[in-house]
Amino acid sequence: MASTSATTSSAPILSPATTHTTHHSLQFSTKLSFTKLPVVPSYRTNRPHTKLHVSSPTNKPTATTSKSTSKPTEETIFFDGGAHYGDLVANLLLGFTLLWLPLTLAAVSRALFLRYRFTNLRVTVISGLTGQDRSDFSYKVIKDVQVVPRFVGEWGDIVITLKDGTKVDLRSVPKFREIAQYCLSMAGETADLKESKPKGF
Repeated sequence: MASTSATTSSAPILSPATTHTTHHSLQFSTKLSFTKLPVVPSYRTNRPHTKLHVSSPTNKPTATTSKSTSKPTEETIFFDGGAHYGDLVANLLLGFTLLWLPLTLAAVSRALFLRYRFTNLRVTVISGLTGQDRSDFSYKVIKDVQVVPRFVGEWGDIVITLKDGTKVDLRSVPKFREIAQYCLSMAGETADLKESKPKGF
C-alpha cells in the first residue's frame, strides 16, 4: 500500500489552467493558418474612350496630287553620220603621190574615227578610236554658222562660231547646207547662211 501511494503521488497532475492555455494556443494557430489576406478592391476609372477611325489606303489620287506630270523633251536626231565617203575616195586616189599622203591619212582618220550628230537639243562631235573623245554644245551658244563647199559641192565644211568666240570646224560633212541651216534655225538666228567660195578636197 505504501508503494502504490508513492507512485501515485509522483505522477504529474495537470492543472485546469495549464490545459486551458494549451487549448487556446492550438486554437489560435489553427485560426492563423486559415486567415485570408484582404482583397484590395479594384477601382475602375471612368476615363472617356477615344475611338480611332483608320481608313485603308486607296489608289485614288488625292486633291493635292497633281494629275499631270511634265514630261522631259524627247531628243530627236536630225543627222547622225561620219564624213562624206567622197572625201575618202578622192584622197585615196591622190594618196599615191608623196605630197598628198598626209591629207590621205587625215581623210582615212576622219572616215574611221569621226562622227557628227545633230539633234533638236545639241550638236555632238565624237572622235577617237573608241569614241572616248566627245564634245557637246547647245544651240543656244551658237553665234554664227558658215559653210565651205568642197570638191564640186557634194560635201563641205561647217564652221560654227560660239558666243564665247570659240570656232568649231566640222570637216567633210554631207548635206552641209541643210545641216547648217538647221543649226541656224535651232539657234534662233534669222540671218542668212554665209557661204564662201568652193575650195579643194
